[in-house]
Amino acid sequence: MYKRQELAGRLAALPAGARVLLDGLVACGVPEIVLPHARRLRLAVLVHLPLAAETGLPPALAADLDARERATLRAVAAVVATSPWTARRLTAHHGLDARRVHTVTPGTDPAPVAPAGDGTRLLCVAALSPRKGHDLLVTALADLGATPWTCDVVGAPGPDPGWPTRLRRLIDGHGLTGRVRLTGPKAGAELAAAYAAADLLVLPSRAETYGMVVAEALARGVPVLATAVDGVPGTLGRAPDGTVPGMLVPPENPAALTTALRHWLGDADLRRRLTASARGRRETLAGWTTTARHMDGVLRRLHRRPGRTARAGRTT
Repeated sequence: MYKRQELAGRLAALPAGARVLLDGLVACGVPEIVLPHARRLRLAVLVHLPLAAETGLPPALAADLDARERATLRAVAAVVATSPWTARRLTAHHGLDARRVHTVTPGTDPAPVAPAGDGTRLLCVAALSPRKGHDLLVTALADLGATPWTCDVVGAPGPDPGWPTRLRRLIDGHGLTGRVRLTGPKAGAELAAAYAAADLLVLPSRAETYGMVVAEALARGVPVLATAVDGVPGTLGRAPDGTVPGMLVPPENPAALTTALRHWLGDADLRRRLTASARGRRETLAGWTTTARHMDGVLRRLHRRPGRTARAGRTT
């Protein structure tokens, strides 16, 4: 309650016509606080993940969050999405005017090229949440048999406090203790070292609006095995020669993950090709200066807009 009052107070203290960029994880859940300022201020909301897209939400809660998000996004002057997929999804799902929905993709920090190894060093960087699909990855790895590999799982616990425990039990149950290592969160030099030591990034997400870790791996020339879900294919992209710097498999499909991992581990020529493609894709990634310039352009073009009715989505 205090944080809601603080947000309301900060918005009320701003002068009329001020440009304001709000994080969607905050603003989309509290239209009762945001909407009263939609006429007076030039509001933009940055949407990382639609609120109802979190895996495992009770249906009633998901529906309530979805309705709150729709009310907020229909009222503000601009919506900023982190990928073209997210922009299209928000426009269609919430009935938004496409002219008010902008895409500003995250930048990628430059990084040294990771040395190519023998392919056995797998890395998964993702919050420990059902949405990230760690359980699918563990099941897939268990089916590889005696093939040598290790997989470091880097990430902090997500919103489900019991998920890390269930994941550890799954790892133990498959006899993968010591091969699948939950290392906890890493940042800065520790995270950079984890990427540098990896041969392949694996991201088995059930939903992923952009996939920042995909870009972070590619910035080091590390190929990616990921699920072809939401914004991930666009983030993976293509190298200048048209090749794909990794492999995409259907979501919710451990067997497809196992097959792709077998190909990766057993085919040295495939590893060489994908690594070369990842290093080519590395050269095409935009940095944070480009992201900042695009965001600045959106904010400079903001106009105050009248509020919208939640029922019809029309200007009142």
